[in-house]
Amino acid sequence: MEKKIAVLIPCYNEELTVAKTVRDFKTVLPEAVIYVYDNNSTDKTAELAKEAGAVVRKETHQGKGNVVRTMFREIDADAYVLVDGDDTYPAEEVQKLLEPVLEGNADMVIGDRLSNGTYYSENKRAFHEFGNNLVRDLINRLFHGSIKDIMTGYRVFSRRFVKCMPVRSEGFQIETEMTVFSLIMRLNVVELPITYRDRPEGSFSKLNTYKDGWKVLVTLFDLYKNYRPFYFFFLIFVLLLIIGIPLAVAGHSFAGAILILSAVVLLAAGIVLDSIKNQTLQILEEVLNNYELNNK
Repeated sequence: MEKKIAVLIPCYNEELTVAKTVRDFKTVLPEAVIYVYDNNSTDKTAELAKEAGAVVRKETHQGKGNVVRTMFREIDADAYVLVDGDDTYPAEEVQKLLEPVLEGNADMVIGDRLSNGTYYSENKRAFHEFGNNLVRDLINRLFHGSIKDIMTGYRVFSRRFVKCMPVRSEGFQIETEMTVFSLIMRLNVVELPITYRDRPEGSFSKLNTYKDGWKVLVTLFDLYKNYRPFYFFFLIFVLLLIIGIPLAVAGHSFAGAILILSAVVLLAAGIVLDSIKNQTLQILEEVLNNYELNNK
């Protein structure tokens, strides 16, 4: 049977580029359904996307994560292409990204902009290279991964990934969350290099380097607490002991005792939360396995 392919394009004020993005994907994937989810645009994004042949829907909760959550819930397909509507990602390279998912060899395929250097040569925004590298290195170290491009907006997903991932992010943290989920659940991830081109003149990124960068780091901190609670609280336990024991020895017995007691309580909390986390992941693992069995 022919596999159903959905191209998912979240958009906010992309009237300069959305029509070309839709037409490009319709050309290379004529069998796919192109969905544009308009996220409260104040320009002609929705109108131009519809004229170009997309199925246009609206998501009123602001933020890319909110849009992706609704897309994953509402759209039924065998393979999902998620791409930004800013004409920075090449539609002509989508076939190679789709292949591992359609053949059942990957749950997520990442369009890697960084390995071939095109992102760094095209992107002119300050500190983006530093931010990308920081988030990538933290995720790979904290969650034992080897992902090259964490923040890319060009990905392909299996149906199992889309229907089983609990999306919690509201904004641009969604790429971080999807990557961590794939690592925690030991899903099959494939990275393939793609060409990146900067936005055309007059088109502006909605990502704020500092504000959204901070939100990504906070989300990463939260994900580590949720997925690695024992290590998270153990680090705080050690820190409080390092401060509390010298205070107690130096004669500040009350302050030292409070810190040491707090350290012990937090360590106990970490042990309990780690047990709950393991049970939760076991349930999610069963959901993933059952989903795969029921959809073969």
